Amino acid sequence: MAVKFLSPLPFHALLILFTLFTASQAGDIVVYWGQDGREGKLRDTCSTGKYRIVNLAFLSAFGSGKTPVLNLAGHCTPSTGDCQKLTNSIRSCQSQGIKVLLSIGGGAGSYSLSSKDDARSVADYLWDHFLGGQANFRPLGAAVLDGIDFDIEHGEPHYAALARRLVERSQGGKKVYLAAAPQCPFPDQKLNGALSTGLFDYVWIQFYNNPCEYNTNNPNSFKGSWTKWVQSIPAQKFFVGLPASKAAARSGYIPKEVLINQVLPFVKGSSKYGGIMLWNRFHDLNSKYSDAVRGSV
Repeated sequence: MAVKFLSPLPFHALLILFTLFTASQAGDIVVYWGQDGREGKLRDTCSTGKYRIVNLAFLSAFGSGKTPVLNLAGHCTPSTGDCQKLTNSIRSCQSQGIKVLLSIGGGAGSYSLSSKDDARSVADYLWDHFLGGQANFRPLGAAVLDGIDFDIEHGEPHYAALARRLVERSQGGKKVYLAAAPQCPFPDQKLNGALSTGLFDYVWIQFYNNPCEYNTNNPNSFKGSWTKWVQSIPAQKFFVGLPASKAAARSGYIPKEVLINQVLPFVKGSSKYGGIMLWNRFHDLNSKYSDAVRGSV
């Protein structure tokens, strides 16, 4: 039988294949909004077209019998109903395909979970007041958020029960996306149990204010941490969490050209690569960090 040699693909076909591969590796930019009144309106943040997920920061008090408290800094006063004016902005973001999540916790919050039952109670509160449930008073009005982001930096680690309850409440209805912002040292002491459930869609690892942040002189700590996270935690997508400017964190800022030329080529090697997370909108607005890197993310 004669051997038939296949003719090489024409250039335009190769270009299409390359474009499809590149698109498959393209990531998203996630940003935190809510902790600085100078960052502008939520609606305007979404209208920039730069972010695919916006985390509203923070529900800063909850659990152990505390009355949950939403803290959006200078934007509005939740207790008076003033934050219900954000309903239309949230819906505007969602109409553009942007997911809007509520971030619970934060570095300066007053929160803790005393037990699994307490965790389930907090989950019920989140469902009724921010997600698909009903309550007499919803702090953000009638808008239904897309999910919950766990930015847990202290307190007792009962968050697996909270995550399971949120998923249970959403059965048969609109999907509730679960996200988390663990510190980069693995495992995260507060969130490891929750993240090991396999229920989380997104994990944006905080590679700042930590020993495993990226260092051009010794990138191995960062690379080892990233690899450990993506290989060990059964989440859908992982993001590199970064400060959007030098002023946004004590340490961990990565210059734009270093991110583009050194960090992104490495993390994109994982099929679970999702993009980058920026703290926060105010700093990104000033530094224009996302403008400089979005074409490479």
